[in-house]
Amino acid sequence: MEAGSFLMGNDRALPDALLSPSCFRHGDFDERPVHRVTITRPFHLAECQVTNAQYEMFDPAHRELRGKLGFSTDDDEAVVFVSWHDAAAYCRWLSEREGSVFRLPAEAEWEYACRAGSSTPFASGDELPSGAAKNQRRTWFPDRFRTTGENVVPLHVGRTAANPWGLFDMHGNVEEWCLDWYGPYLEREASDPTGPPEGDFRVTRGGSHSTEAYYLRSCNRAAALPEERNWLIGFRVVCADYPVPARPARKAPVELHGINVLQTTAPEAPVADEAPLFRGPVRYVHVPPGSYGPLFSTHNHDPAICQCPNGDLLAIWYSCVEEPGRELGILASRLRAGTDSWEPASVFWDAPDRNDHAPALLCDGGRVYHFNGMSAAATWGPLRTILRTSDDSGATWSPARFINAEHGPRQMPIAAAFTLRDGTLVLPCDAVSIGAGGTALWMSADGGETWRDAGGTIAGIHASAVELADGRLLAFGRGDEVDGTLAMSVSADRGKTWQYSSSPFPPIGGSQRLVLKRVRGTCHAGTDPILLISFANAPADADDAFTVEDGGGRRGVSGMFCAVSFDDGQTWPFHRPVSDGGPGRVIEAMDGIPCTMGPENAEINGYLTACQSADCRIQLITSSNHYSFNLPWLVQR
Repeated sequence: MEAGSFLMGNDRALPDALLSPSCFRHGDFDERPVHRVTITRPFHLAECQVTNAQYEMFDPAHRELRGKLGFSTDDDEAVVFVSWHDAAAYCRWLSEREGSVFRLPAEAEWEYACRAGSSTPFASGDELPSGAAKNQRRTWFPDRFRTTGENVVPLHVGRTAANPWGLFDMHGNVEEWCLDWYGPYLEREASDPTGPPEGDFRVTRGGSHSTEAYYLRSCNRAAALPEERNWLIGFRVVCADYPVPARPARKAPVELHGINVLQTTAPEAPVADEAPLFRGPVRYVHVPPGSYGPLFSTHNHDPAICQCPNGDLLAIWYSCVEEPGRELGILASRLRAGTDSWEPASVFWDAPDRNDHAPALLCDGGRVYHFNGMSAAATWGPLRTILRTSDDSGATWSPARFINAEHGPRQMPIAAAFTLRDGTLVLPCDAVSIGAGGTALWMSADGGETWRDAGGTIAGIHASAVELADGRLLAFGRGDEVDGTLAMSVSADRGKTWQYSSSPFPPIGGSQRLVLKRVRGTCHAGTDPILLISFANAPADADDAFTVEDGGGRRGVSGMFCAVSFDDGQTWPFHRPVSDGGPGRVIEAMDGIPCTMGPENAEINGYLTACQSADCRIQLITSSNHYSFNLPWLVQR
């Protein structure tokens, strides 16, 4: 590859044939600003991706991974199931063997070589090179619940036409690890750029089999955790000295939720019988209309919340055009202690071109834990769970790391993490990608260092669980109803096995998730109660309406309601709608859906999550709104 310059990125309109509902007319936001890049020195780039035979000269044990999930069996197929660290180690081995510098390509070098002088989506024009398409569609593979059609394709290298500079498989076959940490384009012009000095993700380029052609464009950017090993990513090598940027790379700017975070401690309020208090709904999702990446005004859903050690409330959720899309990422907003308004949304965590489904938060002592699913590509079927931690109230975070070994089921976090009395951290995770099939519990007895699946399955997805006074676990989830009611699951062996029975509560459905948690309070019988927040879907005046009892007798309610138990779930004497009880009025629920709030009606949908703040108030958020109330309000008749 001779030295030269090119325009890196894209802001041109793309052909209709490359677009799907979650693909964008002018490419992804991270392909801009388009900027001129100069490669000042020539370099050699391998014609083909590294093959099994080549890689296994360095690591013979990799032969055991040939054919995993059906992929890459032959000597001349691209090697897969290799991490960035594996690829970098191969380059070091090859350098020692050959006496020359071998390394991974810098991202700018890769795009320069892929374009081969072109400015079109592919070096071949507006369409993929002939024969390059290998299952170019969004798939759920290997999710056994949703996988359809042919998914395993051959990965032989060099079987299609080379680009004008003699390089094969630059568009597809497998993604390719690059040298750089991923970061936004910050420079209008650059020479020999190498990305930011640190980050969570290493860049991958070129796209792969089993994904839409949009993501195989020359300028498309993806990235993954450097520990990632899957059936989509391989690499090719450069023979050249390491590039020396003309200017040092800069760190990405700090997002709003991480700016000026005070390092104080939230005052612990005495638990007292204060007057009933209820506030809400207050909108916490503030995304500018028309936002199309990395904030999306189209769909904001699936939140998590915690109170940070400094007293701030931190809410996170996913934002996207389509829930299975690769564009889905995690946003955040902060309600700073002593203020009344949630801040505008900002980017919290976003693995580029990976579906980052299902965030969760937990504050345990002075540490905040962030859990998230990370897909191998699109969809929430093949997830692995990542963990980050913060010891400064969410101002900064540790690098993300996987807490389980493989992509697969039972690993989609639910925003219901909690701590057992002995200090064990518990993270509920959906066991399946569909609407029924249950919830798993992942547990850590060493502060989050290592995790294990407890083994059993709660009835219902999106479940929440609590520890009872005798050490058993109680859980409720969505789907898998028992006798037409919300299924109640109880485990006497810390989640290894579960017993299922009916409950007093109606089942819930799509776009709904409940809350179950132990809360502090002494306003009744001196016992810390269990709080359930769920939905009643029948109209308040229907014969099968869910009923609550107050001073005026029993009445039907519809929408979001609370129930409180002071005897570890044996009885639930207190119920009420999550409403201020004022005159009926229209409010907006998830994505602007209108619903009525009044004495018998409350918000009709949303994924619920809640924490209890230091002042003992319940901080509840739906997919759009924030509510705050205390235990005296919950139990008043």
